Amino acid sequence: MTRDEAWKLANHWVAAWNAHDLDLIMTHYEDAIELTSPVAAQLLGTSDGKLVGKANLRAYFQRGLEAYPELDFRLEDVLWGVNSVVLYYTNQKGDTHSRVHGAIGDWKSDASGGELQRLA
Repeated sequence: MTRDEAWKLANHWVAAWNAHDLDLIMTHYEDAIELTSPVAAQLLGTSDGKLVGKANLRAYFQRGLEAYPELDFRLEDVLWGVNSVVLYYTNQKGDTHSRVHGAIGDWKSDASGGELQRLA
């Protein structure tokens, strides 16, 4: 993964979310995705906030886009390694988040993908 590839992935991911284009968003995720998110726990009313599989992830993202029609991300920074990328971004509320994309292959996350939320 080069710097340019990492930034390309990050900009594409943010643009897909800012366009509220669910089909484009889903191009970033493998079928076997596992995502754990405090936002998912809150939105879905679960204690672990864990989603398994692309169909479940898509349903969660659909609910999120409906619940937050003003959703908008601003990319702040990108870190990358051999097989991973971390996107730091700010949402419409001014909250800072990070998105971890692991084992990048054709710009997709595998089961190591997840979300971390910065605690202020």
